[in-house]
Amino acid sequence: MKELNQMTLVFDARSVNESFARVTAAAFLSQLDPTLQEIAEIKTIVSEAVTNCIVHGYGDQPGTVRLKVQIYEGRKIRITVRDRGKGISDIPQAMTPCFTTGNEDRAGMGFSIMQGFSDRIRVRSLPGKGTTVVMDKYIGGRDERSSL
Repeated sequence: MKELNQMTLVFDARSVNESFARVTAAAFLSQLDPTLQEIAEIKTIVSEAVTNCIVHGYGDQPGTVRLKVQIYEGRKIRITVRDRGKGISDIPQAMTPCFTTGNEDRAGMGFSIMQGFSDRIRVRSLPGKGTTVVMDKYIGGRDERSSL
């Protein structure tokens, strides 16, 4: 599939930047005229992925988060969120609902939410090297794909 447009944003891994990333991704994707529900889902998956980088990838350590948003033919979008933090040693366990390496205030539902609002999700990680989460979604749903 041919890429039509893309943006990349790199920011400090601070919780105050999570809303900035969420709103920036939604604003960029507004060119596809998504529904309010789709905008809410996009904001949510960006928020969950960025929060995972900040809380689990870096903890109290400094670092950066890289957000890349791409638009492809057929109204497909790809959201990639990457950190260079601690990494994940057991990806299937980390993606299990209610599993968390954070404090007890965390529900452990981040990956489940990302899976629920994405059409496809892939996670790559190496302990000590960081984690990359790639989420694909079709604006308008898979059955309503059309060219821009």
